[in-house]
Amino acid sequence: MAELVITDLHVDVETESGPKPILNGVDLTVNTGEVHAIMGPNGSGKSTLAYAVAGHPKYRITSGSVTLDGVELTGLSVDERARAGLFLAMQYPIEVPGVSTSNFLRTAKTALDGVAPKVRTWPKEIAAALERLEMDPSFASRSINEGFSGGEKKRGEIVQLDVLNPKFAILDEIDSGLDIDAIRIVAEGVNRYAAQGDRGVLLITHYTRILRYIQPTHVHVFVGGQIVAEGGKDLAEELEVEGYDKYLKAVRV
Repeated sequence: MAELVITDLHVDVETESGPKPILNGVDLTVNTGEVHAIMGPNGSGKSTLAYAVAGHPKYRITSGSVTLDGVELTGLSVDERARAGLFLAMQYPIEVPGVSTSNFLRTAKTALDGVAPKVRTWPKEIAAALERLEMDPSFASRSINEGFSGGEKKRGEIVQLDVLNPKFAILDEIDSGLDIDAIRIVAEGVNRYAAQGDRGVLLITHYTRILRYIQPTHVHVFVGGQIVAEGGKDLAEELEVEGYDKYLKAVRV
């Protein structure tokens, strides 16, 4: 069993006026076979956690540790973290004009596996992944996210998850801006990935609606750059009814 372990993580974000502390000592362990949901209000630092763990240069880890299957990630580059088994689905996927989805994924798969996928079977693999996310096969030859709708971009992130099949996936608000059908499709893709049993998921979200489709094994409340409460699905249901107010008040005190 592998695990993603975050220990006493402190992170600053670079702003025009200088570094600003965002994370204030995050402790979290995600084992393979588990789905952890991190829920919290806007500005609580949820996305900062995702980008800091993934290695975004704007987010500077000032102290603490992040290990994946025993490998310390904090000193590694973004691509080295990916090769170690980490994947990030972004809240706002970027467009990459001139690079087709198929070519991008083949390059990424080669970098991760150390051997290029077979040219003869690769188009079928991509077509199958697109079909599972209910996307037209023509998306394989289109530039990454260029001209895609918001829902298509999010489904495209899960196509990447499907094809690359990392050890651990951090999914940053993959449900934001999606209609009910797109949420179902995205959730089914995440569930297929998690159902392998030897994969771990860290799902960041504001709302409980995606948790109607993805059953979390653990739920964490994130406020003020730290985890302030932990529980199971019942905690998510409590948040749906009561919101984050009592946790925000506790942090202010």
